[in-house]
Amino acid sequence: MGARADRFMSAAVRAAKQAKQWALTVGREADQVLQEARRRAETMERRHRITQRLLKTGRVLRTAGRAALVAAVATGIAAAYAEDSGRILPKRRR
Repeated sequence: MGARADRFMSAAVRAAKQAKQWALTVGREADQVLQEARRRAETMERRHRITQRLLKTGRVLRTAGRAALVAAVATGIAAAYAEDSGRILPKRRR
């Protein structure tokens, strides 16, 4: 019975060593996957921030464009009014 127990123990030790090797391999793979996920999350967050900044910049530029358009229309109306009334617009002093 001693020989059978020795064979059983040696098989159990071999299986335990193999399981340990696989566990170490799985641990390394999990670390790599986690690092890659972190990199991708940072990249996605950065992309999101850049997109939000671009959208905000676009809104600001649209607003500035509308303000410029309104100013141009107001200037044109003032010039037309001055021309109709025969009045000369005052020139700026230098």
